[in-house]
Amino acid sequence: MAQSTFDDDDLFGEAAAETRAEVEEHLAAAREELPDPDAVWETDADNVLGALNGLKSALDAGDAVDSVRSAKKAYVLGERADAFDDAEDLEAEIEELESLVGDIESAADEVASLTGTVPAIRGALQDAADDDE
Repeated sequence: MAQSTFDDDDLFGEAAAETRAEVEEHLAAAREELPDPDAVWETDADNVLGALNGLKSALDAGDAVDSVRSAKKAYVLGERADAFDDAEDLEAEIEELESLVGDIESAADEVASLTGTVPAIRGALQDAADDDE
């Protein structure tokens, strides 16, 4: 039977490897949870409002945001504990996903704004056309 080791260095090494694995798992989950590129690009809507509503739904980053946040929390913990020998790849991937998720959320906000504005503009244009007649 193998003897368990409780050496601080061994335990720290194990914890560091587990922390890195946790970060990598959260990053992989975030990538899987990103919106489908085709859903963001293609539409079968009959009008602009339908296209905007479809785009708004497609731009839901939902769980990807939580996964990036979890990855960053685990990364920060490992980094502050000086647990990583080489973590530049993790840092770069976190920054890339943070930026992408931020862009997706910004685009979703803009689309949501247009979803409310376009029907109002259409109504005002219809009223203006009716006034001309």
